[in-house]
Amino acid sequence: MKRLAALLTLVLMGCSTSAPSIDHQSIDHLVTISKALLPVGSSIPANNAGVGTNLAGDRVSTLDSTRIVSLANGAAESLVAMGLGDHLVGRDIASTFPEVAKVPVVAMGHQVSAEKVLATSPTIVIVDASTGPKSALQQIASTGVSVVVIPEAWTVTTAHDRMLALGKAVGAEDVARGLLQDIPKFSIAPSPRVIFLYLRGPSSIYLLGGKGSGADQVITLAGGLDAGAVLSDKPFAPITAETIAQANPDLILVMTKGLESVGGVKGLIALPGVAQTSAGKNRRVVAVDDSLLLSFGPRLPDLVKQINSAMVTVMK
Repeated sequence: MKRLAALLTLVLMGCSTSAPSIDHQSIDHLVTISKALLPVGSSIPANNAGVGTNLAGDRVSTLDSTRIVSLANGAAESLVAMGLGDHLVGRDIASTFPEVAKVPVVAMGHQVSAEKVLATSPTIVIVDASTGPKSALQQIASTGVSVVVIPEAWTVTTAHDRMLALGKAVGAEDVARGLLQDIPKFSIAPSPRVIFLYLRGPSSIYLLGGKGSGADQVITLAGGLDAGAVLSDKPFAPITAETIAQANPDLILVMTKGLESVGGVKGLIALPGVAQTSAGKNRRVVAVDDSLLLSFGPRLPDLVKQINSAMVTVMK
């Protein structure tokens, strides 16, 4: 499911552990979350007995994880958590956490360069449904390199499915099963009404996150009520003053780059209908790093804890 992934083409920040911090330089009730804990697994040797699905949908075996190019959303951090970080030789531009800083970027957004990928001499390339163009992937596969498709993840359940598929492909299934086992679920009384807005000011993209956006699960786990998901069965829909007013959120969740793209909290409040909401009147905003919010990888447990803390903070 391409959904929001088709829009994520920005250069993103890296991640490690950090607590939320309030911007004390303004009257805004703003908490920015830029980092989250990535558990780094003990190094494990390459495996040549991986099993996965190729571009044609056929099951293939004896996959070799000696040299891995990770192009699927969130896959690189999972590989590091599995202990295969030393085998990463190429990555997508959205994977920017410190542990992969020295790994070459071979895909700008979802524009894969077959030449750059092949220059890393990969033994396996990990992709998902949003990775493209397909012609580039087919060019890579035509050289004999294994191109393996894993599921995308927009919920906790699909995150587990993706982790397991990735673990099987690189011969680390047992390690993969141990990840994402302890995702916390918080309760806040009363639960704040939250909306997630996907913003790209220069491109005039202003979208309300609805049911299935991915953010709805994160909001719920952190103890909030996703008012956008209550209103809309669509993952993303253009915002209108009417829908924002109907949602009447207590706080607004955004991505950091998105908030910057509209001119910060001041620009966010100026969007149609926002100033009339409880969140707008009280300038309550939680901003999360673009590479982190919807990654649904090993950083998710710490992210949920931080968003819970952020919600409690801005609602005071």
